[in-house]
Order: sequence, then C-alpha cells, then structure tokens
Amino acid sequence: MQSVRKVQPAPDAPLAPIAPIAPIAPIAPIAPTRIQLAPTIIVVLVFTCIASLAWAQFGRGGFGGFFRIRPRFATADTFGHGFNYCRVMYTSNRREAGGQGWSTDYPDAERNFSKRLGELTKMRVSKEPTGEPNHLVVRLTDADLYQCAYISMEDAGTAQLSDAEVDALRRYLLKGGFLWLDDYWGEAAWDQWLHEMDRVLPATEYPVFDITPDHPVFRTLFDVKKLPQIPSIQFWRGSGGDTSERGEESAMPDFKGVNDKHGNLMVVMMHDTDVADSWEREGEDVRFFYQFSPDGYAIGLNVLMYAMTH
Repeated sequence: MQSVRKVQPAPDAPLAPIAPIAPIAPIAPIAPTRIQLAPTIIVVLVFTCIASLAWAQFGRGGFGGFFRIRPRFATADTFGHGFNYCRVMYTSNRREAGGQGWSTDYPDAERNFSKRLGELTKMRVSKEPTGEPNHLVVRLTDADLYQCAYISMEDAGTAQLSDAEVDALRRYLLKGGFLWLDDYWGEAAWDQWLHEMDRVLPATEYPVFDITPDHPVFRTLFDVKKLPQIPSIQFWRGSGGDTSERGEESAMPDFKGVNDKHGNLMVVMMHDTDVADSWEREGEDVRFFYQFSPDGYAIGLNVLMYAMTH
C-alpha cells in the first residue's frame, strides 16, 4: 500500500484583481405571432408566463427535453381522475423522412400539451402522484380505448391498420369518440392515410371535407385565423427557417375533417404541418417557441375543447 505524502501549503501570494464582467447583450425583439388570440389581457399574461417558464428551463432539458421511454399503458387505477391524453399505437409499413411512426413526438408532446391544458382551461387533468400528467398509449383493439374521449395519431401516413383495428376504430368513432391526426407530410402519406380512412369510414357515407375558417373549431377557445404550418424543429433549423418539409409538394397545410351523422366533427386531419412539435419542443429554442408554440397550442386546445363539448 502506497504511503500518502503530505502536501506543504504554498506561501500566501497576493490575489490577482478580478476582471470586470462584460455587460449582457440585449435580446433582439421577437416578431409577433401570426394568429390573433382571444382579446383578453389574461390570455396575454398567461402566454407571457409560459414563455418565461420555457426560457428559464433552457439548458437543462425543460419541458422540451428529448426522451425515449417505454409506452405508458393504462392500469387499473388510471381512469376516473380527469383528462388523459391518449395516443394510438399502430403498425407502420414504411418510414417517412423525419417520422418515427406512432411514437413521433412521444412523449413530450402530450406531457406539455396536458400541462398547458390544465393552465389555460378549467379542465381537470389526470396526474401521477409525482404531478406529471397521466398520458397514455392505447391500441385500437384495447378495451381501454373506450375510456379515451379523444385519441391522437402522429405520422399516420405510414399506418397500415389490420381489419380488427379498422373495425375497432369505426366502432369507437360511431360511439362518440374523436380522432386527431397530425404530422404526416406529402402526397404519399396523404394517399395512404386516405385509403385507411376510407376503410374505417367509407367516403361515400362519411366524406372528407375542408375545414374552413368559418367553422366553429377556429373559435372554440381562441380566435384562430388559419391552420399554421409548423415544421419539426430539426427541419426548421437545418433549412434556415423554412416551414414546408416537402418543398412545393407541401407548400400549404391541409385542414380536413369528417363529420358524424349530426354534423359534428369526429375526425380532424392536419396534413403538411406538425402541430405537436410546437408542444414537444417548446423549451428548446426561444425563437421556435415564439414563432410556433402559441399558434400550435391555440389550434390544439381549440380542437380538444370542440371534441369535448360536441
């Protein structure tokens, strides 16, 4: 065993003067967002607080940290405690650039959306004992599907549903369920999902239509003028600020819907835009937040509140 040598202290020396700290450069002003929210000072203050919170969490992950965790399925004690954000797990038969199948934007999109839902509305959000929102993953053939009043599918242009899943989704929607689709880009993705949608709800009976700005979903909670085109943060950074991930092919986002027999929306399809990325990545870049997140939360909350009240 080696002996430990005692270090003799050096004689005291005069301390060097501390260099003055340079002043912090001012932050450049942020351009205003493109939509007009409800004309109330409360909404403005809430979004200001959200921006401050997101900014304070930069550098340590914040709400936008990129995590890959196992799917969270329902347990015996999951339901009955408030709103649960339910994401559909499905099988992809191919891959789209930038997509990850059913798990695209998972789980931070639903984490952050559920947090903001609780902050910006009076809806009670189900939470874990830790305080984290109780978001869930469900299969279309699970009995738990009927505990979810609202389900979402991301990157749905790669989905290939089994006959059992088609039948289950049809029953769910016709019993009063609601489906949100987001983040599928280009003509190939659109054609593939439209084929699956026609298997679920034949277009001869349940036609797909354009949701125009005069539809109530644009004004359910916030006054939204149009569907924003929101790119993934990776594309936005790599392209120098572009929003169309497929160039001319996806130059304008599509906002489509399918009504039930009473004329109420039961399916909302947001094509050539990635609204959920504005939730998932809200804490990663202050520029991305200001440019996209208020728009993304506004349309997302409008759709959810419409689904829960119609």
